Amino acid sequence: MDVELIADELYGLKPSEFTAARDAYVAEARRAKEPATAKAIAALRRPPLAAWAANLLARQRAEEAGQFLTLGETLRQAHRTLDAEQLRAASRRRHQLVTALAHTAAVLAQEAGQPVSDTVLREIEQILHGVLAHPDVAELWGKGRLAKVPEAAVGFAAVAPEEGTVRTTPAKKPAPKEGRGSKDEERVREDKEHVREDKEHVREVEKQRLEVEKRRREDEQRRREDEQRLRELEHARAAAEEADTEVARRERELGEAQQAQHAAATKGDEAADQISRLERELEQARQAEREATAAAAEAGRAVKRAQSALREACRTAERTGREVRRLEQQPGA
Repeated sequence: MDVELIADELYGLKPSEFTAARDAYVAEARRAKEPATAKAIAALRRPPLAAWAANLLARQRAEEAGQFLTLGETLRQAHRTLDAEQLRAASRRRHQLVTALAHTAAVLAQEAGQPVSDTVLREIEQILHGVLAHPDVAELWGKGRLAKVPEAAVGFAAVAPEEGTVRTTPAKKPAPKEGRGSKDEERVREDKEHVREDKEHVREVEKQRLEVEKRRREDEQRRREDEQRLRELEHARAAAEEADTEVARRERELGEAQQAQHAAATKGDEAADQISRLERELEQARQAEREATAAAAEAGRAVKRAQSALREACRTAERTGREVRRLEQQPGA
């Protein structure tokens, strides 16, 4: 197992993902019977948020990081060779560049889903100052492997100026000694060339800082627009949810109304069938009534005829009886 490759991978992860991934590699090394590798991986420390954001800057802005590292080398050399006026000018440019790069790191962290606070932003600036002041910090940061926030670097304390090289007032130029004039002139030319290159580099860095600031403002504008769209989307979703709820309620009401309509229609059909049946029965009853009335009339007439025949029969019987009695009363009967 390659510890260097594993370290590169681990320090590219978010701080919340670091420990679990490191412990997994430690366990893998132990299973592979590589105790030295396991120990080396276990010694890797999880970076705080500021160190992770600074590492992210070094990894994703390699060109700017390289220029910044070059500036650090130049400034550390300048601390030994330049006068106080030049150091103050370089210091002002250094602070401007550190501020711009720290904001770039904050933007990258936010784009990676890990926004930083103002406190963390100041720690990132402290890291970048440390990169300029301390070669060991610069080396780790250049690899994107910083594991902690270095102590604040004040005036490049780790780099001691050479005795007599930093002056607050102009000094008389010493008379050149035999054999050293050309060397002194060469050194002056080299110093001037370094200063010129430094100025050009700082101008380029300032240009980049302005571009970073422009991108930061554009990112902030996009962030506000995204937040506004998100709020509008949330409102639209809430309205859509309310509308869906209302539609569901209306659909239930429609279903209930349709069921009631169906039930009423069924009852109406049953009532209509019953009415038809009753009308048929009524018509049959009326027909029976008419037939019964006709039969009663006919029976009445038959009764009258029977009564008339009965009276006629009674009269005949009475006449016959009188005739019988009369004949009985005659002599010889």
